[in-house]
Amino acid sequence: MEVPRVGHSVSSPTSPCEDMMKNLSLDAIQLCDREGNKSQDSGIAEMEELPVPQHIKISNITCDSFKICWDMDSRAKERITHYFIDLNKKENKNANKFKHKDVPTKLVAKAVPLPMTVRGHWFLSPRTEYTVAVQTASKQGDGDYAVSDWSEIVEFCTADYSTVHLTQLLEKAEAIAGRMLCFSVFYRNQHKEYFDHAREAQNNKMLPSVKDNSGSHGSPISGKLEGIFFSCNTEFNTGKPPQDSPYGRYRFQVPAEVLFNPGTNLYFADFYCMYTAYHYVILVLAPRGSPGDDFCKQRLPLLDIADNRFLTCVQDEDGRLTFRHAQDLILEVIYTDPVDLSLGTVAEISGHQLMSLSTVNAKKDPSCKTCNISVGR
Repeated sequence: MEVPRVGHSVSSPTSPCEDMMKNLSLDAIQLCDREGNKSQDSGIAEMEELPVPQHIKISNITCDSFKICWDMDSRAKERITHYFIDLNKKENKNANKFKHKDVPTKLVAKAVPLPMTVRGHWFLSPRTEYTVAVQTASKQGDGDYAVSDWSEIVEFCTADYSTVHLTQLLEKAEAIAGRMLCFSVFYRNQHKEYFDHAREAQNNKMLPSVKDNSGSHGSPISGKLEGIFFSCNTEFNTGKPPQDSPYGRYRFQVPAEVLFNPGTNLYFADFYCMYTAYHYVILVLAPRGSPGDDFCKQRLPLLDIADNRFLTCVQDEDGRLTFRHAQDLILEVIYTDPVDLSLGTVAEISGHQLMSLSTVNAKKDPSCKTCNISVGR
């Protein structure tokens, strides 16, 4: 059940949040300041004790919503008109020493049957730890509130983007993908020491590693999926990989069909930018039935390898494979299995190492209208 909308009359005439609250028309809740206890809250009266919520339970957590319920003494239930829910990011609990007392941190909802849903991308972000506490309140005739003591504080963490949210990102990325260009190789740039280590300590193989936290904060692969990053973008005038790279002067290059073929599944994972005009799409290539494939099929939208706007592999009547990539996006392709260096070549590139273009742990621009959706960033 959604939290019902609270009318403008919720605010006390003496509340410091009154003007702000009158301008809110967001699903079901209004905001006010929590000063720490009932005697300090402006516009809140003290009278007969109201029941304190006990055994707070959080459930049905998504990237931008959760359900909350609790137990309480039923003897005074008929006097309860509202619930005050204090919600704070755990990481910022004591961090902001300059927080103005009128900054809204309390959700005010009419008393409804429990559990109730708290939803809002404007105050909930994915993959974020929060603390929550609850008061019961009774609105008085003069506009003040009688309130209970605060409940115990409980903690929870919001979830990653679901496939529904990722599909919204996918559709935004499709809108700017541009025409498709032919390519024939995947490539990976690193320092010489990386390839030396692969030869000497990893049996001549590049091994998957856990993806960093670059891209959307709600991405379900960040910090979880293991893979190897490859590129495939080409220069439109030469049809070949660029000679510059932000990741190192040595490049492993492998024929596209080694990693991408009818035995490979292709997944959309993310769409983001880093405060620049460039937009990035992260795709995952996973051999069918592999651990990486099992991970992705539960979390990411599956793409048709022969018919999508980002990266295609088309087989003709003779069995020959043709590969194309989107021109107007920078594709970051994660391959989920180890790759033997004997399958390709390693050589030094002639261009520059453009460190400013590195996406290692890059944070997504939360203000970009092109690559953000209406959930937490």
